[in-house]
Amino acid sequence: MGDKHRVRFEPVGIEIEVDEDQTILRAAFEQGVQLMHGCKEGQCAACKSFVLEGEIDDIELDSYSTFALPDMEREDGQTLLCRAHAYDDLTIELLNYDEEVLRSGLPVRRGTVEVLSNEPVTHDMRHLVVRQVAGDDIKFFPGQYMDFILPESGESRSFSMANTPNREGVFEFVIKIYPDGLFSQFLKNEVQAGDKLEVEAPFGTCTLRENRTSDIIFVGGGAGMAPLLGLLRGLVEKETTRRTVLYYGARTKDDLCFEDELRELETKLPGFRYIPVLSDHEGEGWDGLTGFVTEAVRAEESDLKGRDAYVCGPPPMVDAAIALLSQRGIDERNIFFDKFTTTGEPEE
Repeated sequence: MGDKHRVRFEPVGIEIEVDEDQTILRAAFEQGVQLMHGCKEGQCAACKSFVLEGEIDDIELDSYSTFALPDMEREDGQTLLCRAHAYDDLTIELLNYDEEVLRSGLPVRRGTVEVLSNEPVTHDMRHLVVRQVAGDDIKFFPGQYMDFILPESGESRSFSMANTPNREGVFEFVIKIYPDGLFSQFLKNEVQAGDKLEVEAPFGTCTLRENRTSDIIFVGGGAGMAPLLGLLRGLVEKETTRRTVLYYGARTKDDLCFEDELRELETKLPGFRYIPVLSDHEGEGWDGLTGFVTEAVRAEESDLKGRDAYVCGPPPMVDAAIALLSQRGIDERNIFFDKFTTTGEPEE
């Protein structure tokens, strides 16, 4: 353990204690302060902040992408909290924050889970179900994700929970299998019921805002189904009156999953519509929407002013959806998203 320093976050006035051996973001996680974040690897810039008080030389950064933090911005006093180690007391201005989420965070806990099932739901996605059997109880909000630690290398990969919190300590995931994915190949070829894995959670800020009552549009693709399914299940449990629609993009009909449950949700959620969109539909007898999922949203939704939006999936899809939803009238502050990265970055 290194020396400890005080880090104060403005404009919210929250202080935490940070050990020199941990990043500022990690210290916040452990103390239940839910700072905005994404990849946790210095790639996405979601945690970019400005040093108000303290010397920039008193911050040491682990490796990061200069796309996330260009040299000019670093020299100007900006930093990435997921990479930053504090070597003196600091005051940080948060450039991207949600005060409701910030103050309602759950502390990160480490534990052991036992695999209950590991079944394919499409040709390249698996439904993994685990139960916590050791460690402090891990709590989470729908839409958050868990880090799995690989047993030999100690590397971690991140996957969103598809279920809602429960007393049994059960967690569900929908995980895409990549040909060269470190964890996904381990999951496909080695993980069996009864196996035990080390995990950490919760992470992520793509959660339902309790103070919001607006109708919601969900846009997803690939394994982005997991957090969106968790959010929808959470709305059912809350007996929401918010009207919702889910646009989900897939390549073919064989890439669609949880179809029966999603159709059943149309009877449980007020006004809920599930709209699958296929980009490769030739010869399938498909009479639904076609093309990219963002193209379908553009064609079907002319005015989204006043709505909230949740977007989960591959980064290009998320970026395109955010731009489109903003054009259609949604305040960017009410667009919540999770970008699912691939090999070389945390998988989700």
